[in-house]
Amino acid sequence: MRVVIMTAGSRGDVAPYTGLGAGLVRGGHAVTLVTHGSFEPLVTGSGVAFRRLPVDPYAVSHSRRGRALHRSPTGAGRLLRAVALARGVAVEMTDVLVEAARDADVVLASGSTAPLAHAIAQGLDVPSLGLFLQPQHPTREFGAPMIGGRSLGSAGNLLGGAAVAAAIEHVFTPALRRLSVRHGMTVRRPVAGRAARERERWRVLHGYSELVVPRPRDWRPGLDIAGYWWPHETGGLPQALEDFLTAGPPPVFVGLGSATVPDAERLTGRIVGALRKAGLRGVVQQGWAGLAARTDDVITVGDVPHSLLFPRTAAVVHHAGAGTTGAVLRAGVPTVPVPIQFDAAFWAARLTALGTAPCAVPLPKLTADTLATALVRATADPACRHRARHVADRLAREDAVAPVLAAIDQAAA
Repeated sequence: MRVVIMTAGSRGDVAPYTGLGAGLVRGGHAVTLVTHGSFEPLVTGSGVAFRRLPVDPYAVSHSRRGRALHRSPTGAGRLLRAVALARGVAVEMTDVLVEAARDADVVLASGSTAPLAHAIAQGLDVPSLGLFLQPQHPTREFGAPMIGGRSLGSAGNLLGGAAVAAAIEHVFTPALRRLSVRHGMTVRRPVAGRAARERERWRVLHGYSELVVPRPRDWRPGLDIAGYWWPHETGGLPQALEDFLTAGPPPVFVGLGSATVPDAERLTGRIVGALRKAGLRGVVQQGWAGLAARTDDVITVGDVPHSLLFPRTAAVVHHAGAGTTGAVLRAGVPTVPVPIQFDAAFWAARLTALGTAPCAVPLPKLTADTLATALVRATADPACRHRARHVADRLAREDAVAPVLAAIDQAAA
């Protein structure tokens, strides 16, 4: 069967689907991943074909409007700025997504493309499924992850979740108009489209473990949790990093992934200061933030396979994106989350609730002292490492590809 996976966003919004796609290929399907061209190397050797979207997410995040997200003091404010930014991006992607769907027997849509991908699939009479990396459906049990996940009480959580869902739908208003005008498809307006998906009980599988986020009891049927889809990774670690790892005790990894920061040089200084205060070596990942440090006990690296590096560290400091959160849990090492925006605070709270992180250090509160204190707690407490190892052992027994294979068979029947 010809399976097309559609996703957009940063590396964390793409990498899990490379591993899932490879698993679907092993299951006998022909799989194409449709996403930004900069991520094409992620599918090398996986058996997954690639189709390029005409948007550079790095350029978008570093644009004037992208960096303006840091000026929003609240999660809701950042989400509204992101929605305004994403509306034009969605229009640019529309034509490629339509052409990709014409070659599909089934469309699998990430949370970042779901309203548009579902409308395209309907317009072409192709079955589709959602593959979400975060909980996006409203629930009474926790606050909306995309605005931090802080509980507002049962009714407040439900209302906040509905507001976030409506904001996400709003992203695709111009893109849906393009489907109608340019491609002749009959499409519903965004709010009506979401209501229709709910009435139809559109199937959505979530790419995280129920051990980390239990399925809300008030979710409708058809919203299921599959487990983590681990990225497809090839190659080894750079020789300079291997030499650094073997030259001393396990270091702390510090990386903010695709998050940007207002002042990379100042933040790097605070990170190096924290490592020195804690008496720890460090591996700093440059990432989209542009972190850079080089001393006798700190090395800077580019993109490296998390699955190879994280298990060899004393702890991992990260931006608490959904993908990196899963990678840290898989590695079984303590962690210090530094939530920056959107769903990061939600995942940081899950890590502390699991006991694999002693605390979170939000970016505005990160100083050499606050980070050093958290690192000492993470690396000196054997209970933290024991809990991290316990979670990793349980995750290793989960098979997150099998539920997707079964759902594809059901959708195409």
